[in-house]
Amino acid sequence: MSLEELNNQYKQMQNEYGDSNLDSILYGGQLKNPKLCLIFMNPTGRNIAAEKSWIDLKSPWIGTKNVWKLFNQSGLISNGIAKEISNRKGSDWDYEFTQRVYKEIEDNNVYITNLAKCTQTDARPLPDRVFKDYLHLLHEELDIVRPEKIITFGNQVSKIFIGKPISVSKDRKNIYNVNIKNTSYQTLPVYYPVGQGQRNMSKAVEDIKWYLNS
Repeated sequence: MSLEELNNQYKQMQNEYGDSNLDSILYGGQLKNPKLCLIFMNPTGRNIAAEKSWIDLKSPWIGTKNVWKLFNQSGLISNGIAKEISNRKGSDWDYEFTQRVYKEIEDNNVYITNLAKCTQTDARPLPDRVFKDYLHLLHEELDIVRPEKIITFGNQVSKIFIGKPISVSKDRKNIYNVNIKNTSYQTLPVYYPVGQGQRNMSKAVEDIKWYLNS
């Protein structure tokens, strides 16, 4: 299966699980053997790329602020790009700036995706069954991209991806092996650093830095 074929399936699932007025958000960064893959939950309408009028990259976190602080503090984007993001309103992101941000993600050998690609209008929780319905497609995605290391954010995503109950507070710096099509991927669950999880951002940063250097 190719990424283009996957994209078509993700777009179809948007009609089932997401808001029909928004587009599915896909992935971004280094698409070939990245050093690090970051797996988040699902996108919301705060990502301006979800608007149907947006015809450029449909990548995570476009037009948002907080998660880029995590990336900067973890050494995944430069201080210069982080400062520009901090100084921009969401509506100030244009195609040129978005391409520049994701070029830096690519150059730093990072790949960003969500377990579920269905965009919601808000951040209401999704039930496990929705994430599980996307899991086989994420496996196909990772089999194409082939990252060296994976980080999953939050208990719910970590539990479903790793395949066992996970507590990010108790499982800090515990690395799990996830088998996908006869390939084993080292996976570290960390705190989800957005919304209420911002209070744990420093712990997520600490664990990401430890993992990158392990």
